[in-house]
Amino acid sequence: MRKDIYERMKMMKQEGVKPNYAEIARRWNCDYRTVKRYFEQDVIPIRKITKPSKLDPYRTIIEEKVNLGCTASSIYHFILKKGYDGKETILRDYVRSIKVEGEQKATIRFETNPGLQAQVDWKERMKLINRNGEIFEINIFLMLLGYSRTKYIELTIDRNQETLMMAMINGFRYFQGVPKEIIFDNMKTVVDQSRTNYQDAVINETFYQFSKDMGFEVWSCRAFRPQTKGKVEALAKLMSRLEPYNNEFDTLEELEEIVREVMNDINNDKSYATNERPLKLLEKEKEYLLPLPNQELINNYFTKPITRIVTKESMVTYMNNKYSLEPKYIGKIVNLEVSDTQIKIIYGKEIIATHKLSKRKFNYHQDHMVSILKSDAMRFKKDEEIEDFAKKQLELYDKFK
Repeated sequence: MRKDIYERMKMMKQEGVKPNYAEIARRWNCDYRTVKRYFEQDVIPIRKITKPSKLDPYRTIIEEKVNLGCTASSIYHFILKKGYDGKETILRDYVRSIKVEGEQKATIRFETNPGLQAQVDWKERMKLINRNGEIFEINIFLMLLGYSRTKYIELTIDRNQETLMMAMINGFRYFQGVPKEIIFDNMKTVVDQSRTNYQDAVINETFYQFSKDMGFEVWSCRAFRPQTKGKVEALAKLMSRLEPYNNEFDTLEELEEIVREVMNDINNDKSYATNERPLKLLEKEKEYLLPLPNQELINNYFTKPITRIVTKESMVTYMNNKYSLEPKYIGKIVNLEVSDTQIKIIYGKEIIATHKLSKRKFNYHQDHMVSILKSDAMRFKKDEEIEDFAKKQLELYDKFK
């Protein structure tokens, strides 16, 4: 049994949507008769409006206000100002039917095939305080693979469209592939018109092209129905794990590192849903993910440079891995230029270091390590001793690729 298709059909029935069997079968690689059979099992009647009603132009507004907890009386007086000239009793009956239908609906937990689906959301305007009492207002980007429950989490300062696309690409790199479809809520950077019971979402033209270039299909939640993306909503609660780090960091870069550590901890914890570590299941799921597009295509979407502040270790971080520089750049702001195979570190207009892109946590050039050691605890040692120590350290790093 294709459980993922069956559950999708259940959701579409509950939302009153008649599927295109052939299109779903093509996208999910199955026979259209399978889709039709699952949809027709235990059919939930689709609500149909048999004759015109004075409520028709206002049904979307009414549903949205009901989901926000508004009373029938308040909605009635609200739509009167928008031109409604029907009776309040008709409106009350309709509101009652919406509430009854909502009580009867069960929230569906999506179980998806490997590589099929991911969900995206933000934890917005989270505030953390550093050791000096400075308040940092940040956003946390969240992307979750449906099968393995592997999460990609990134700290951002804003939530504009370019930031969203860059964070998604970083997530694809972390997953080592692209899921076939991604669910979003009705965020303005993705849709120009929100989805409701009576109208489909209108995807933003720039984001639509981005989705085509990356290879995934956009799915939008119905407004005010967050159950559709419940896995990401549950993940947002895990961000409470950041709260104990108040007064435990100094800079934004340190806070970024804390977020990465939290992500790695979560992905190494057993998931309650699967009873497995997400990173273990990712090893299977990434075999089904779509390949990443080439770097040249990715670069077309970004005009802002990738900037980093050089840490006290004399390193910069990219995709959770660290790359070395000369110690004289500690505290300086540098730009990163990334290709499919290498990373260039630029200060001003000068390329000050070049590294191969790596999956290792720490990536040193020997001359950088020697300079770092000379500037720190080994500054009283002879040059020969420092160079010998640096060589041995690099050999140790090579063993743990």
